[in-house]
Formats: sequence, structure tokens, C-alpha cells
Amino acid sequence: MSDARQPDAAPAADYALFDSESGFQQAVDRLLEQPGRELRVFDPDLVGLRLGAPERVARLERFLGASRARRLYVALHDPEHLARFCPRMMDLLKRYSHAVQVQRTHEELGELRDAFLVLDGISFVRRPEARFARGVICLNDRAEASAMRARFLEIWAASYPAVSATTLGL
Repeated sequence: MSDARQPDAAPAADYALFDSESGFQQAVDRLLEQPGRELRVFDPDLVGLRLGAPERVARLERFLGASRARRLYVALHDPEHLARFCPRMMDLLKRYSHAVQVQRTHEELGELRDAFLVLDGISFVRRPEARFARGVICLNDRAEASAMRARFLEIWAASYPAVSATTLGL
């Protein structure tokens, strides 16, 4: 009798829709609890991610602190909210300057209206319209998440450094 289980089989993809602010925040927290090495975030201004909230910054710090190899890449249209209203996140950027990069998109990308987070090209949270807290979280779908990661890399290539951990930008 053969064992039907395959120990190396990838876990099944897990999709869940959300349509409320609390559902969106829970999806982001769930994504941040997953094991991973790199988190890539695209958002117009990061307001919806609540990077000023101590709990959210603590989750990001746990993510970054779990390994020196972990990285956080953020691309956004407008860095003002981050720089002016997220002192905890700016402090995290200072402490993990080796692991966090924040870039601003060039003007021609300003019409992109969605927002997403991609973890290792395996899992993601996506809102088709960043102004609304409707979207999907998907865990363990390498094909979809890899496409999201590729899209992020295109956005990243059309962006430039935006927020520095120091006042002088050093």
C-alpha cells in the first residue's frame, strides 16, 4: 500500500475576500504573520496601512527582526504621510536602515490606483482600488503572487529613493 501523502507538496492556495476596514487590517496582519524573507508594498500614500499604529509597526519589527536577511521594500506615490505622521515607522526605518527601502514613483505612474503587499512571491494582499477597503488575501499561490511581485518590480524600476532615516538623507 502506498502513502498518498506527498511531503514536498506545496500547501493549497488559500484565498479570502474582505470588504471592510477591519477585514483589510486583519488580512495585512495575517500576511505579516507568515514566514518569509521579503515584503514588497505598493500603496499610493500608506495611509490605509496604519503605519503610525504601534501594533502595525511592532508586527513589521518582528518581521524584520526575525532574520538579518529579511527585507522590506516600499513604493508609494506620495511619501508625505509617512514622513510627517508615522514617527514609529520612521524610527523603524532608522533602526533597520540596512533592511528597509522606501521609494517614490515617478509622476507617470501616479494614475495607478491599486495597492498591494507581496510576501516572497508566494502570498499577497491586494486592493484593486486603494481608496476602498475591499480586496483579497491569498496565501500560497506562487503563480498569482509571482505576477504581483513582477508588477512590483516594474513599479520599483520606475521609482526613486524617497524617505531617508536621517534628516540629512545619509
